[in-house]
Order: sequence, then C-alpha cells, then structure tokens
Amino acid sequence: MNASVVVDLALVGVAVVALWGGSRLFVDGAVDLARRLGLSELVIGLTVVAVGTSLPELVVTIDAALLGRGDLAVGNVIGSDIYNTAVILGVVTLVRSIPISRELVRRDGLVLLGTVALLLGITWDLRVSRLEGALLLALFVGYLLLLFRLAPGDSAASNATPDDRSDGSIEGPSAASPTPNPSNPSDGTSGGRGPLDVALLLVGLAVVVGGGHLLVGSAVSLARDAGVSEWIIGATVVAAGTSTPEFAVSLVALARGQTNVSVGNVIGSNVFNVLGVLGVAAAIAPLSVSPAAFDSALWLLGLVVLLVAALWSGRRLSRPEGGLLVGTEVIRWVLGFR
Repeated sequence: MNASVVVDLALVGVAVVALWGGSRLFVDGAVDLARRLGLSELVIGLTVVAVGTSLPELVVTIDAALLGRGDLAVGNVIGSDIYNTAVILGVVTLVRSIPISRELVRRDGLVLLGTVALLLGITWDLRVSRLEGALLLALFVGYLLLLFRLAPGDSAASNATPDDRSDGSIEGPSAASPTPNPSNPSDGTSGGRGPLDVALLLVGLAVVVGGGHLLVGSAVSLARDAGVSEWIIGATVVAAGTSTPEFAVSLVALARGQTNVSVGNVIGSNVFNVLGVLGVAAAIAPLSVSPAAFDSALWLLGLVVLLVAALWSGRRLSRPEGGLLVGTEVIRWVLGFR
C-alpha cells in the first residue's frame, strides 16, 4: 500500500476520534440544558441529541462546500443518512428489539420519508442551488417549531400509561416531573451546572470544527492517492466517520433503556442532515454533483420506505428487521468499491 495512503488513513482515524470526542462533549452539555427546560425524551432525541451528533456532518459538509467539493459534501449527507438508517438502527435493533412510540411512527417517520423524497427531487438535476438550500433550511425551522410546540404533549403522552411508555424512561429528571427543580441539587440539574454545560458546548464545538477540517483534507487526499472517486469516499468512509457520534449515543441510550433517544437520535439526525446540513451548505455555495448522487438518494428513499413500513407494521423494530437493514449496507459498500 502506498505510504501516502497509509498516512491519509491515519489522519482520517485521528479526525474521526476528534469528531466523536467533540460531539460527545457537545451532546452532554446540550442534553443537561434541555432537561432543565423540561423537554421530553423523544424531543431531546429528535432535536438536541440529533443536532449535536450531526455536528461532524455539518462541519465536514460546509468545509467541502467552501472548497468546491460538491460530491464530497452531498455524498457525506446522503451516505451518513444511509449509514445511520442501515448500520446504526440495524445494529441497535440486533442488540435489542425496540418498541416505538406513536409520535415517532405517525409524525417523525412520515417527516423523514417526505424529507428524503424532497432530496431525491433536488438531486434530479445534479445541482443543489442556493434557493433550494434556503428552502431546506426553512423546512427545518418549521419542523423544529412543530416539535417544540408539541413538546408538552409528548411529555404528557409518555407519562400516560405503561403501554404508551413502552419506549423506556430517561435518566436524570424523572418523566413524571419533566421540569427540573433548580432548588434540588440532587437532581443533577441545578443552576450551578449551567456554566459547565456552556463550556462543554463550546469546547465540543471547537474540537468538532478542527476534526471536520482535518477529515475533509485527508479524505480528498485519500481519494486522489487511492484512485477512488470523491463521491465514493464521501458516501462511505467520510459518512461512516462522521456518523460515529450517532452510533455511540444510540448504543449508550439503548443500554440505559432510553429507546426514544436511541431511535429519535437517528431519525432526527437524518432529517437534520438533509434539511439543516445540506441546506446550510447549499445556501453558502451552490453544489454540483455526479450522477451517483441521484442513484444514492434513490437507494436512501427505498431504505427509508422499508424502515417506515417496519415501524408501521407493529410499532416495533425486530431483530430480523435489524439484520435486513445491516445487510443492505454491506451490499452498498461492496457495489460501491467494485
């Protein structure tokens, strides 16, 4: 193997570690702040955790857009969504069959399906314009407003009955008392942690920005040295690297019994990647991509249709369904590097 390829691979590894570590710092601080605001577990997973774990995708995609690397930017977004759905949800479901809340199925599953269908339409002409980027951002803001407006209802629903709470409870402030008590330091949400939470956010963000810049540079060099297209590198190696925070958070949340955080993190990240990440990148600089972008968006749409159908079939993701999701990703990587 060429020495320069080895160096590039080593730099990719360093960048992935930086992205993972920075994102975890950011998520830890953000989740504590969100809990003190009384947000439900589902809303925290779909918004705060999803955006926090998608920081690597945001930084890498914007960096690639500024360098005029449209294939790397869009490939990272689409590849990350495919990886999140097939590998992260697949592996998590293989570990444990996951019950799904009504809100996640009826609202967020359909939002994800509509988002990917829109992505397919946008990539039809192999270009993402500034106007399309602005449209994506506007839709993302509307989705966030919808989630926060319905947040009290989500909390109430999660407290209603044992059946409705089959998604598990969140650690920290109890679900029965979603609004933390600032006067009680034992609940871990006292006002004294505010400065620490903000510090975690800032440090985590700084580490992610540095790791993202390193990952883009090393990925471009790797594609050049290995003779592989930037699209393939962006949609596989870079996408998997920037998705490591989602993987880590989903597994930790599953181990704690917080299945709404685990699944909501993946679905929320996928929505944010398309509407928020791609929207910001295209608004900054129009993106031109190769025909592989439309093909990959079509693959993603099929995968999301499969996921939403599985969610609707029984409000549960089973182990066989998880194995099927992982199998689709193995096929994609094999076909991509042929």
